[in-house]
Amino acid sequence: MKPIRLIRGFLTVGSWTLASRVVGFVRDVMIAAFLGTGVVAEAYLVAFTLPNMFRRFFAEGAFNTAFVPIFSKKLEADDDPRRFAEDAFAGLFSVVLILSVIATIAMPWLVLAMAAGFVGDERFALAVIYGRICFPYILFMSLTALLSGLLNAGGRFTAAAAAPVLMNVVLIAAMLLADRFGWDMGLAMAWSTPIAGVAQLATVWFAARRMGFPLRLRLPRMTPDLRRLLVIAGPAVLAGGVVQVNLLVGRQVASFYEGAIGWLTYADRLYQLPLGVVAIAIGVVLLPDISRRLKAGDDEGGRAAYNRATEFALLLTVPCAVALVVAAYPLISVLFGRGAFDASDIGPTALVLAIYGAGLPAFTLQKVQQPLFFAREDTRTPFRYAVWSMVVNAVIAFGLSPFLGFAAAALGTTVAGWTMAAQLWWGSRAFGPAAQFDARLRRRLPRIVVASLVMGAGVWGLMHPLGPALETEGARYGALAILVFGGMALYAAAALVLGAVSPADLRSQLKRRR
Repeated sequence: MKPIRLIRGFLTVGSWTLASRVVGFVRDVMIAAFLGTGVVAEAYLVAFTLPNMFRRFFAEGAFNTAFVPIFSKKLEADDDPRRFAEDAFAGLFSVVLILSVIATIAMPWLVLAMAAGFVGDERFALAVIYGRICFPYILFMSLTALLSGLLNAGGRFTAAAAAPVLMNVVLIAAMLLADRFGWDMGLAMAWSTPIAGVAQLATVWFAARRMGFPLRLRLPRMTPDLRRLLVIAGPAVLAGGVVQVNLLVGRQVASFYEGAIGWLTYADRLYQLPLGVVAIAIGVVLLPDISRRLKAGDDEGGRAAYNRATEFALLLTVPCAVALVVAAYPLISVLFGRGAFDASDIGPTALVLAIYGAGLPAFTLQKVQQPLFFAREDTRTPFRYAVWSMVVNAVIAFGLSPFLGFAAAALGTTVAGWTMAAQLWWGSRAFGPAAQFDARLRRRLPRIVVASLVMGAGVWGLMHPLGPALETEGARYGALAILVFGGMALYAAAALVLGAVSPADLRSQLKRRR
């Protein structure tokens, strides 16, 4: 994939991911307005987290990191890629189906592992009910993740990136219908979750069919290629488990503070907007691209792809991180402050958002750095790094919670993110020049940081005259728009003046090739 096409792939995936995150954000604003941080909200949020946690554990976090490089190389060499994909499809379906049955039976213990603070109140029973309804979502989404990896390896990014929009649309529709007809809001949201999974699976399956891969379900068989995939995926499964343990740690700490699971979840959703747009776009495009370059022996092209992806990621996420830290309170107040989400929820959620925002560049860098390992079929090294990050997260979250309360969970997540990014950077030095920063990135990185700080100072200055308007019901949306777009304009001007980006580069990257 040429650098121009690589950037275009980032933009395609990023734009659809942005659409998904915006619609998802609307969904979360509606959850906050209808349910706030009350009993039903916290029970549903924990129940919804369970299938998503296992989905990342088996499908996105492990299976696809092994599947995509192998499939990409088979596709490049025309080595019967469809047969391999169908074997992987059947194997994943079998494993996740068994997991779903076991999880449904063991749901009380899973809720206990996720939120021990629920024991003894009505949140626990509700979370078990919602969890059993929601959990089949993992089956549909695991297969969706595999098909998405197949599409991305073939350079077909649109359907895989657009599918998550359907989930959010289904959930929004469920809430609107429940409000209109007086249905139980928690049950309506729970039942809409597996329905959304079916819609997403259908979308990517038909896209894969158009690509020439109409995968069929059949009895799984253990082929040499599938054995190789499992050998590579094994450490990635463990690494995915470590990442999800970090999530469990945060939820466990938060479950002992009334409303804290809601505060962490709503703050997470807001900072996931820039993280999803940039990091996911880079991750799904860069991994198959680097895998193909390694297969072709194009080390110089791989280095160029890595450096441009890093530059693109930092150019967008460093200013976002500064903005989330500086303007956390008005963002939460204006975007979530309505209905059941009252004034007592705004301050704690804003605090969590600021802490998460400080870790945004680290989580994005991980998406750039991990493909360097996965493309070489090395999943063991990231696993070792993930274990150390898990230890850091647990020590901070549990160790500081008596002093910082629920905020310790967010701080542990952020520090662990930077720990993981630092380890990946240090370990990638073994790959030689292919993983080294080039002169352009070394020159532009400090300029990106300075331009972001200039923007942060400008946003801080704007917040004072806009303060009364940000608190006024009729004017707060306009005031927030002035704050956001003013910050964006200031960053763009500072980046151009300081040389963090050049107009010529933007034109060359966005120009369509004939």
